[in-house]
Amino acid sequence: MTDKAAKSLSLKQLELFIALASSDSISSAGARLGMTPSATSHALRILELTLGAPLVDRNATGVQMTYAGQQVLPHVRDIFASLQVLRATASASAGLRAGMLTLGSLGASSSLNILPPLLEMFKERYPGVGVFVTEKPDSEMERALVERRIEIGVVALPKPELDTLPLVVDELMVVLPEGHPLDHCQVISVEDLADYPLIMTRAGSQPVITRMFERSGIIPKIAHDLSQIMSILEFVRRGQGISVLASLVLPESYKGLVYRKISPPVKRRIGLACLNERKLSPAAHAFWVMVRDAVPLLKLPVK
Repeated sequence: MTDKAAKSLSLKQLELFIALASSDSISSAGARLGMTPSATSHALRILELTLGAPLVDRNATGVQMTYAGQQVLPHVRDIFASLQVLRATASASAGLRAGMLTLGSLGASSSLNILPPLLEMFKERYPGVGVFVTEKPDSEMERALVERRIEIGVVALPKPELDTLPLVVDELMVVLPEGHPLDHCQVISVEDLADYPLIMTRAGSQPVITRMFERSGIIPKIAHDLSQIMSILEFVRRGQGISVLASLVLPESYKGLVYRKISPPVKRRIGLACLNERKLSPAAHAFWVMVRDAVPLLKLPVK
């Protein structure tokens, strides 16, 4: 990639090319970035003209990179990251009076209980910095980090391929309607859960729940598959089944429901993750350092 080409590249073009690597069509890659099909096609064409080679095989099914595209992709990711840092550094000015912090949230666990106190603290220190939070399943968080769509994500640990910062440990709980046959038990075995219809969550704790059943050799009777925590609680309350949820997402009390511990206990460690903490933008670096220093003093709610 020549210096002349690099000077002609825009952040939007680079972001589009990175998105293409994980999309099933050119138009869907653009749609993820809020671009119309015509704008997407134009941006890709300009990028290819700038670099002097076709990057995507238009005759292939789905999105298939050309040889040139495969070779260029790692460098485009590096340039995109560098341009983001340069733009953030320029806009931040002295004392971090501006800039943008992009965060990924694991779901209800982090959106309800982890991020709010951290973001309140951050806004008090850096009121001029904008904050954008997007919720993603844990399975998609690493891809969002690699594609530079977010700089920092709240994830389930461990994540050995990323730089991480532990925050809190929660555990899985059984959610029952009052009067359920298991209501009298203070601790419920995984095996006992197999006898009742299960309302499975599609939120951040789903992989942990799935592994719990797999380790016990149990195939749960999944009656419903829901993504919204309040929907799950209502389904349980109305006798549609029982559920297993992470303690961080559960309200202190919910009329008609009881929570019970699981035996053996299933813990989940949650923390922050980024690709490289030494290459974060000024806003993201300030957030990372603030959280790192504040973790011992924070009393994040673990039920």
